[in-house]
Amino acid sequence: MSDRVVLVGCGNMGFAMLKGWLDSGALEPQAIHVVEPAAMLRQRAGELGVHTVAEAGELSADLNPRMVLIAVKPQAMAQVLPAYTRFAGDVTFVSVAAGIPVALFEKHLGDKAAIMRVMPNTPAAIGKGMLVVYRNAHVTDANAVFINGLLKTSGEVASIADESLMDAVTAISGSGPAYVFHFIECLTDAGVTVGLDRDLAALLAMQTVYGAGALAAQSHESPTKLREQVTSPNGTTAAALDVLMSEDRLEDLITKAVEAAKKRSVELGKA
Repeated sequence: MSDRVVLVGCGNMGFAMLKGWLDSGALEPQAIHVVEPAAMLRQRAGELGVHTVAEAGELSADLNPRMVLIAVKPQAMAQVLPAYTRFAGDVTFVSVAAGIPVALFEKHLGDKAAIMRVMPNTPAAIGKGMLVVYRNAHVTDANAVFINGLLKTSGEVASIADESLMDAVTAISGSGPAYVFHFIECLTDAGVTVGLDRDLAALLAMQTVYGAGALAAQSHESPTKLREQVTSPNGTTAAALDVLMSEDRLEDLITKAVEAAKKRSVELGKA
């Protein structure tokens, strides 16, 4: 079976995934065909040694890819998909577009088409992303293993069996980096308020979030246990947590934020 792939759209996310495949050695440049109408983005991809074309019609008639990964904006999906119907039945289509259900792909590509839907997040650009996968019944186990291997070059990969959970996934890991970035902003501003220079406050906030996240990821202890280990009775951390945890105020605020993001994801999926 051919391990050739087609990447449709080579903007920020598409290019990040392309880089991950090549930098990790998961794919050779000659195995990758990029379809990108924007000349500047197409040139950027071409400089990595991959095949590039401006539109689907320029792809070789005998090309038999194992995967077509579609990384275009959600609103463009319906216009883009029809050009790839010639591959239906012989390939697994992978979408990284938020809010677009598998049913839309099946509508354009046929109800027997093999479809995988992926929700990545922006840290995938540096290989530290979280990618969650849903696949329909037509994706073979062999292709799922192959594609998951490519996705792992961008970060951690998890699977769900119920597509409706993608709205919750979007609210947690898809939108989640923005919540963390805002926390860094707030912690930086708080540092300035208590007398620190802004550059120093920004460094302390960013490195603290980075280090804490790395420790939580590598530790065998739960985040709850790690928090307890930092919190000495009647100490400075305890004083701060009395504010954050009183009446579950931070947990309540985050839960409301996630619920709002999930609700919006559901709305966008129906649009």
